[in-house]
Amino acid sequence: MSTVNPQPLWQPTPERIAEARITRFQAWAAQHHGAPADGGYAALHRWSVEELETFWKAVTEWFDVPFATPYERVLGERSMPGAQWFPGATLNYAEHALRAADSRADEPALLHVDETHDPRPVTWAELRRQVGSLAAELRALGVRPGDRVSGYLPNVPQAVVALLATAAVGGVWTSCAPDFGARSVLDRFQQVEPVVLFTVDGYRYGGKEHDRRDIVAELRRELPTLRAVVHIPLLGTDAPDGALEWSALTAADTEPVYEQVPFGHPLWVLYSSGTTGLPKAIVQSQGGILVEHLKQLGLHCDLGPEDRFFWYTSTGWMMWNFLVSGLLTGTTVVLYDGSPGHPDTGAQWRIAERTGATLYGTSAAYVMACRKAGVHPARDYDLSAVTCVATTGSPLPPDGFRWLHDEFAESGDDLWIASVSGGTDVCSCFAGAVPTLPVHVGELQAPCLGTDLQSWDPSGKPLTDEVGELVVTNPMPSMPIHFWNDPDGSRYHDSYFDTYPGVWRHGDWITLTSRGSVVIHGRSDSTLNRQGVRMGSADIYEAVERLPEIRESLVVGVEQPDGGYWMPLFVHLAPGATLDDDLTDRIRKAIRTQLSPRHVPDEIIEVPGIPHTLTGKRIEVPVKRLLQGTPLEKAVNPGSIDDLDLLVPYQELARTRP
Repeated sequence: MSTVNPQPLWQPTPERIAEARITRFQAWAAQHHGAPADGGYAALHRWSVEELETFWKAVTEWFDVPFATPYERVLGERSMPGAQWFPGATLNYAEHALRAADSRADEPALLHVDETHDPRPVTWAELRRQVGSLAAELRALGVRPGDRVSGYLPNVPQAVVALLATAAVGGVWTSCAPDFGARSVLDRFQQVEPVVLFTVDGYRYGGKEHDRRDIVAELRRELPTLRAVVHIPLLGTDAPDGALEWSALTAADTEPVYEQVPFGHPLWVLYSSGTTGLPKAIVQSQGGILVEHLKQLGLHCDLGPEDRFFWYTSTGWMMWNFLVSGLLTGTTVVLYDGSPGHPDTGAQWRIAERTGATLYGTSAAYVMACRKAGVHPARDYDLSAVTCVATTGSPLPPDGFRWLHDEFAESGDDLWIASVSGGTDVCSCFAGAVPTLPVHVGELQAPCLGTDLQSWDPSGKPLTDEVGELVVTNPMPSMPIHFWNDPDGSRYHDSYFDTYPGVWRHGDWITLTSRGSVVIHGRSDSTLNRQGVRMGSADIYEAVERLPEIRESLVVGVEQPDGGYWMPLFVHLAPGATLDDDLTDRIRKAIRTQLSPRHVPDEIIEVPGIPHTLTGKRIEVPVKRLLQGTPLEKAVNPGSIDDLDLLVPYQELARTRP
């Protein structure tokens, strides 16, 4: 990574910097809490990690967090794991999420969009009324603080209402998308033993209806702790025997009653991908998520009441929870339920146009698919309201940055591109969007406020302009309070703290540049190490997938029993493409010239598709284990994979390869 400052791809105007909420926050924090008034974002970030308690106190004051009971201090116990935030305080996440209903009752809190692409609003008043009605019904069903409430739901307003009503009563929310099969759902829900299940009869995707009533029946049989099942007739079917009707539970005109719970009270359970065992059931707190998401959405994403926030996601991914938290800033949240590419590749841009989205979030994979498909978003759609396009899920390649910038620049639009990176583990970002900083091609703008992000070598030495392990050296409020069914905390400890005691190791390779930006190179547990030179798989994908013939690729480095190292590259070809000598040579040349001669693959192998987790991430480590001869049932959790058949070629290759 060069230390020379290249020309930024994008630079915020002085007006944009002056108007940004983070600028106003810095001036206010300088006046009230001793934050640096000068030095821009770098100085503010340094203060936020050096004066951690003062910073988080300032966040709660700036956003007027409604504590029902005041806190004794900001950070009672600082150690990781086990940090105790705001001891003594009580509050309720849902109360803050619905506060805008007091002043903006008739304005839209939610815009619901399905594959017709016609937005349907839910006002703040209606959202609060439904949450109040459902919360009262949950209490009548015996749901008490700490009880788990589950949703087998698509990205629809009912899911938001159910989450907020659960939080209002102090319950613990957990959800899966209805494209998850029964085994995948049970691997998650059986761990936490829910007492209520909200479910649809089916969902619509790609222009087709998908009936899920048989799977719902199986969930009911296999979840013996359920006291109630709530039927949401998305496809118009009648409620099964013994199920409650959604419409009846949300009919009353009832003000929400908010259970005031301790700051560290569990809010929801999220799940790791769980590719090689049961998914980790990650528990995050009401207060921790509240303050972290206020910081992330209100300062880094610069969202407020005038904004419309659209991120393509499903209820099985942490980005859905993050999207719902847009309500905390008074923002109108756009919920899209459907295929990302129906009826054509440009579908998400059309939704951004139809809803007037100001911040539109998607995956790096979708951006690159649009580029390859010849989509011209700013020319084909009216995206004049969009001020920021954000991406996550995997690193956005440099070509993705350039394509987005050029597409909008042709229309005269000033587009802020925010590539962000974090994880389910914290339900937030470690690095990414800063509205007052320039954007450099292929780089995240900076570490986030309050996040002491560093790159370390194996001995724990901080690195600059070199690839190292992503670590966080001070606690963040949204770090898990625990894993479910991990009574001694050993699984939690081993997941993040076994490499560097007392320091969070996330499992990503990153570079922190000397100008303060961040580059993500991929997972460190799937790093390619050839002749002592390490490289992230994301760097390989960036080079290979520039070729129009390559739809997607997967690379692994496999240690051999004789001490050798085999590095195959698997490619899923675009329609009509052939893996002939010419394409093979061009793939090798791309890697050799753009990256490193050491990392030219030993073999290039065509496969019918690339396997992913249910949240769309390529599964490198399980494939590596298969190629090392590990049986399929031990190499991967079948319920965590989008298409199990795609693993067969790797299994067969391991069996037949000499």
